[in-house]
Amino acid sequence: MSLFTPVDTQLPGFDGATGWLKSKPLTPEGLRGRVVLTDFWTYTCINWLRTLSYVRAWAEKYADQGLVVVGVHTPEFPFERDVENVREAAKDLSVEYPIALDSEYAVWNAFANRYWPAVYIADAQGRIRYHHFGEGRYEESERAIQELLREAGGDGVGDDLVSVADDGLEAQADWGNLETPETYLGSEQAQNFAGKAADRLGLNQWTLTGDWAVEPHASVLNQAGGAIAFRFHARDVHLVLRSREGEVPFRVLVDGEPPGDAHGLDVDEEGRGTLVEPRLYQLIRQRGPISDRLLEISFLGSGVEAYAFTFG
Repeated sequence: MSLFTPVDTQLPGFDGATGWLKSKPLTPEGLRGRVVLTDFWTYTCINWLRTLSYVRAWAEKYADQGLVVVGVHTPEFPFERDVENVREAAKDLSVEYPIALDSEYAVWNAFANRYWPAVYIADAQGRIRYHHFGEGRYEESERAIQELLREAGGDGVGDDLVSVADDGLEAQADWGNLETPETYLGSEQAQNFAGKAADRLGLNQWTLTGDWAVEPHASVLNQAGGAIAFRFHARDVHLVLRSREGEVPFRVLVDGEPPGDAHGLDVDEEGRGTLVEPRLYQLIRQRGPISDRLLEISFLGSGVEAYAFTFG
């Protein structure tokens, strides 16, 4: 069975990019003769973060054989339009391939794209021959890269596949235990909000305590001491946060207790963490059996913007 899409589409190009990082502007004409992998991303997206180790490894492995990876950063949340935020995220995440900044969604629309992440692979003649939306299919995607490189006359393109570390934010989700969906906390997309006490929440419900304003994209804490509670069923819990008023310490409890060895990358065993830069924070990574748990995160300062919970 062929890996490739039955209808060839020309690579739309990146004319609508509002800027570039790691490269001068790239064009389809300038890329002719190279296999081009276009990867749509936004830096707080856990679904994209779990694909990054593969995209990074492909960029490194096949660069000398004719592959060019272009990361198109199309922001989901307002603060992801800030070039410096994207620059810092790319540095922290070791994204070294060219990045087209797509703050106005012009490149997104040129590709008729609708997903983070999304991969489009064009052959040496500039025709999109393969695409994949979402996570997974890493072997299939790499096989497509290999076949198109061979078509282009690439020398020494082997059959071996990349091997990546399965850890940190880039660890694959525990799909067998993932029963809680991504949940937005702004009024435009909020779901499963329950105006009840934390200990009365049902699975996948959440609530706010303290002085909050629910704005279109985020719940915003007006006064220190507010908290969010969420009853979840997953190995990992992440929360996209931004502060309007500098660094804000926070505390995470699970079923009323410090998380201990279930703490995430951004929390210690006592549940302490600090909101510094606007990004995705990993609050929980459970090491033992997975069951319904109650997470509570309280903030010691005001001006916190809480955008979305994601799980893994």
